[in-house]
Amino acid sequence: MSYRYEITRAVVRQGIIAIIRTGDASSAVQAAVPLLEAGLTSLELPLTNPGALDAIRQLRAEYPDATIGAGSVLDEASAVAAIRAGARFLVAPNLDEAVIRAGHRYGAAVLPGAGTVSEVVRALEAGADAVKIFPAPTPQWVGDVLAVLPYAPLVPTGGVTPADVPAWLEAGAVACGVGSALARTPLEEIKALLR
Repeated sequence: MSYRYEITRAVVRQGIIAIIRTGDASSAVQAAVPLLEAGLTSLELPLTNPGALDAIRQLRAEYPDATIGAGSVLDEASAVAAIRAGARFLVAPNLDEAVIRAGHRYGAAVLPGAGTVSEVVRALEAGADAVKIFPAPTPQWVGDVLAVLPYAPLVPTGGVTPADVPAWLEAGAVACGVGSALARTPLEEIKALLR
């Protein structure tokens, strides 16, 4: 049992949230295991994956120390289903306050999506634990936003490669969501990045 702030800290601790997009539960688990074994601790399984809930259930059981979450959580029903499957955090490409309320009601951290400064502010006012910036603009955009909102925990996602992560973190992002580019990156490179 952990508090939401502890879950949020665990989600962003390494600066990378691995996003696993596959066609079914077994291929999601197959894609996740090498990343977990390489030392990545924060994984997001989008609900657009067929079988995402089963994959979340299985990974939570097999890797209790990893922080496993659900992505593409667009509504309250999906939020509750993901949490029941074991998701500890919820990520969305958009801002829906019902998703934040449902996540918080059951102790999950919530990272809604935003694409503008106004949306970032609305997400924070609604109680977001961190804000997914989607699609990721540039590190300079993040730096500019943080100049006026220095307390905003921003997580750029969409088109971010593992090699880009240090520049985003230097600009002030708390972490990056990295999807398809992670699957194409050799495990040794991922291990070096984590070090």
